[in-house]
Amino acid sequence: MYDLNFTEEQLQLRKTARDFARSKIAPVAGQLDEEGHFPVELLTEGWNLGLMNCEIPEEFGGLGLSCLSHCMILEEIAWACAGVNTSMAANALASLPIIIAGNREQKEKYLGWLTREPIFAAYCCSEPDAGSDVAGLRTHFVKDGDSYVLTGQKRWITNGGHASFYTVLATSDTKQEKDLKARNRKIAAFVVDRDTPGVKVGKKENKMGQRASNTTDVIFDEVRLPKEALLGQEGEGFKIAMKTFDRSRPWIAAGAAGLIGRALHESRGYALERKTFGVPIAAHQAIQFILADMAVALEATRSLCHRAAWMVDQGKIDSIVSSMAKLYGADMAMKATTDAVQVFGGYGYTKEYPVEKLMRDAKLLQIYEGTSQIQRMVIAKNVLSGE
Repeated sequence: MYDLNFTEEQLQLRKTARDFARSKIAPVAGQLDEEGHFPVELLTEGWNLGLMNCEIPEEFGGLGLSCLSHCMILEEIAWACAGVNTSMAANALASLPIIIAGNREQKEKYLGWLTREPIFAAYCCSEPDAGSDVAGLRTHFVKDGDSYVLTGQKRWITNGGHASFYTVLATSDTKQEKDLKARNRKIAAFVVDRDTPGVKVGKKENKMGQRASNTTDVIFDEVRLPKEALLGQEGEGFKIAMKTFDRSRPWIAAGAAGLIGRALHESRGYALERKTFGVPIAAHQAIQFILADMAVALEATRSLCHRAAWMVDQGKIDSIVSSMAKLYGADMAMKATTDAVQVFGGYGYTKEYPVEKLMRDAKLLQIYEGTSQIQRMVIAKNVLSGE
């Protein structure tokens, strides 16, 4: 039975995250955005507080937190800065394929590394010609004796320029088979150290929003990997990727809740201060309705996020619920932040207030980890199948 009763530990974690987010991140978020600066020192402070890599099991040095607890942390971080939130979540994302499919030696080496040192990691899935279509990737591998040789280019890789290691999806299919299932069976997952010969960081993207996060190309130029770099078995890469997204999509909804909450906070404060026709604009029904819609969106997004996270924690992962949480949260974050700009009027369109940044940051939620259109396809397929 679906039941949410937050523990004292969860409430304390949320308070720790909130205090850190509002005292350390929020005051510098505008500067990070303006400069496009990746805040290593700030993220290291978050690591020291136990706010990063927090789902890594205790036996490998982590806190072993639940997905729900992690989502509570991410909502607070996103309230302060979505770019910092994405950077923190990207480390956890890179660790998921190892948690899901890694053997003990791989877990001890890489999960242990993340918990011993404040390093960064990146998940390499998207490519110049393959984003939501995981099966369409072109990065390929060939087996050469006891080694694998990896070649290809990844794009939109969060933490790409600062990662100490990468988890990478690649295919043995160099002919792009037409049979989708056959293509899926050719995909494998690898873990690759940054200092491996042939690994190069490409261009850094000059993004519209979430500019505190580092987004780059990562190039693998005939990178020779030992057989120990393979996660799971050859042909299991697509399954590993789907399991990874099922577990990470609630995090996107958590980030969305943070953005919606911040949009509501800023809009409410401004509406109570700004006067037109002799009264605060909060007295006008048109503004009241906008604030009401934001409040509903916040509670609904949180509810979907928490339900999806709870199912992950119960071992009852539901791809549809995860997709619903990601879709609804992303779309509502975009609407709420756009409405926040409207509440502020002309001032909202300037950098004098934070709402224009919220709007730019929110857009990415509708794009990464499966676009809103992909989520609708997944949900519609389930609806039409009668499941």
